[in-house]
Amino acid sequence: MHCTLSLYIGYNTYRSRFINLILGMNKRVLSNPGHHINRIARLSARWLEPRLQRLGLAVAQVPVFGAIKSLGPLSQKELARLLHVEQPTMAQLLTRMEREGLIERTPDPKDGRSSLINLTPHALKKAGPARDVLSEGSRVALKGFSPSEITALNRLLLRVRANLEEAIDE
Repeated sequence: MHCTLSLYIGYNTYRSRFINLILGMNKRVLSNPGHHINRIARLSARWLEPRLQRLGLAVAQVPVFGAIKSLGPLSQKELARLLHVEQPTMAQLLTRMEREGLIERTPDPKDGRSSLINLTPHALKKAGPARDVLSEGSRVALKGFSPSEITALNRLLLRVRANLEEAIDE
């Protein structure tokens, strides 16, 4: 009994020190906005993924949809640059989207070696429902925020984004 009690106390002392170490690290990590931004992005993706999957879409495809919908047909190189994605990653994503009938490639009249990526009619039918899912996700994430808080948050996040984009482009 004494041996078991000693092991139990020793284990709890070790566990307590470990927990204090982790909590100390967490205080430093949790005071860093980058941690929260990363966590929010992951939680948002977890919330969105099953809802977009019901539409036959993936979270990774949303920025491509948005870029093409806003700017019109774009080359793979332009999409990769705009979305800050490596060329091989963009190539894989576009291949998957093409296989799923979401995009089509047409020859670029300005550059015969390149093709332009455009959304198919099949993809355009999904755009409205996908936009509804994204809007619902924003409502869920911003529940309880006042309009002025949302405006302030957007303004701050745009500054963070601009700082990072500038740093990447250097």
